[in-house]
Amino acid sequence: MNNKSILFISGFVGVMSLGIWVSVEAQTQKQPEPTAAPALKEASQLQLQNNGKPFKPEELEQSNKPIKKGTRGTIGRDDRLPMLSSNYPWSTVGRIVGEQSNSQTYTCTGTLIDEDIVLTNAHCVIDPKTGKVASRVVFLPNVVDGKYKDRANAVQYLAGTNFKDKNAAAKDWAVVKIDKPLGRKYGYLGWKSLPSSTLIRNEKRFFFVGYSGDYPQADTEKFWGLTAGQGWTAGFQAGCSIVDDRSNILLHDCDTAGGSSGGPIVASIEGEPYIVALNNAEILDEKTGQGVINLAVKISFLDRLFGKK
Repeated sequence: MNNKSILFISGFVGVMSLGIWVSVEAQTQKQPEPTAAPALKEASQLQLQNNGKPFKPEELEQSNKPIKKGTRGTIGRDDRLPMLSSNYPWSTVGRIVGEQSNSQTYTCTGTLIDEDIVLTNAHCVIDPKTGKVASRVVFLPNVVDGKYKDRANAVQYLAGTNFKDKNAAAKDWAVVKIDKPLGRKYGYLGWKSLPSSTLIRNEKRFFFVGYSGDYPQADTEKFWGLTAGQGWTAGFQAGCSIVDDRSNILLHDCDTAGGSSGGPIVASIEGEPYIVALNNAEILDEKTGQGVINLAVKISFLDRLFGKK
């Protein structure tokens, strides 16, 4: 991709977020009356304990494969595989379902980064168009084919933007405190803030997990016997790359679509999983509707928030 094309399409960043908006009836069962999570003024109120290091519960197995049965080759040009494993680190990633005051819901992806802290995008908590906070945000860990064992509600949040400021795409992050210490059971990922030059140099060394609304597709569903429909099993891709850094936003080629907002781009560092970037948007070709490039937020904001050394 030449520089001119990147500069041209970067103007569409603000309108191509990856959350999926759908009706309440289509996505969730009837829930208690929603209560919006209050905003926090500073990260110290979250009482993060792990200082950016990953944690695997002793009772959980660890596996570098998202599928216990083995792996399968590429389906067409889509490099994703279904995330079917409940092993660590796959156990840490979950589906976010939010509800606005008008009873519309949306879905995103979130990752446990502490016992009761979930990392996602700001637009998965705040409506970018209105600036209003979702009336309810629910985290469902390790959803596989629509099935999950636990759920937690957001009780507080801290976001990088309310979408009224400049360059909101580069600050499209949120950390959400939930009402259950699910990280003790499912584990949580650490994070590493690496220079953009290092990320770009390590081609095809990252993996991505997200609950994209276009996945799994028909062939994948049939092969693996999945029945819950699209958006209810996360897609996993190994060997994707961060290809550039423009205007303080990372560009990446991991396969994503609506619903994968907040999904982690992860690197294995000394055998342990660390989040190195946070997926947040895609840029589409206006004429064809095809994806041109995907965007990610630099993870260094977590260092600033929690004073990681």
